[in-house]
Amino acid sequence: MTITVTLLDRMGTDLTVVNAARVSFSKASPALNEKDVRLIHYLAEHGHWTPFAHPQAMFHVRAPIFVARQLGKHQVGLVWNEVSRRYVDDTPDYWMPKGSWRSRPEGSIKQGSGDQQIPLQPKTYAVMQDAVDEYERLIAEGVAPEQARAVLPQGMYTEWYWTGSLFAFSRVCKLRLDAHAQQETQAVAKQISIELSHHFPVSWNALLGVDPFDSDS
Repeated sequence: MTITVTLLDRMGTDLTVVNAARVSFSKASPALNEKDVRLIHYLAEHGHWTPFAHPQAMFHVRAPIFVARQLGKHQVGLVWNEVSRRYVDDTPDYWMPKGSWRSRPEGSIKQGSGDQQIPLQPKTYAVMQDAVDEYERLIAEGVAPEQARAVLPQGMYTEWYWTGSLFAFSRVCKLRLDAHAQQETQAVAKQISIELSHHFPVSWNALLGVDPFDSDS
């Protein structure tokens, strides 16, 4: 099983950013030109974030619960609706690494991964499958799904709709594309970044080329 990110909808283009900025002077550009490109980079470099908040994107993401909980910490400018096992009681899928685990990092760093590979043992698969089997047994016996889900581990897949502004997603990707971010969350951020770079090429490059930060603009 893999982590997937699908762009479902979007609103706006690079020109949306330009015209959101130019409306201050009661002006608008009919088509993106070189001057507009320079303006987009100026806005990003100087922390004028509000023009980048007008374009929007909506994604469907499917990832293990432990990845979702990391990404769910990003709240500002984003909306999240997730599948609920209070209502859904079908057989869950679970995520497993391909062949081996990453080692714990050496030294005093408390998060992240090391360079060593630790073989994945059959017992790990058995533990996951036992959890699924117990969940299905509880459901079959009539246990409420909202309680039966308690036996499912963090490796279970979940899915959600994630909608937000271009600027909000740039903050997500600036943090989660960093080499120190967990690789599985990097996978989500990378797919989001690829999609947004296709639809907002000038703005996305400008935002990721500087540190997006809050400021009055």
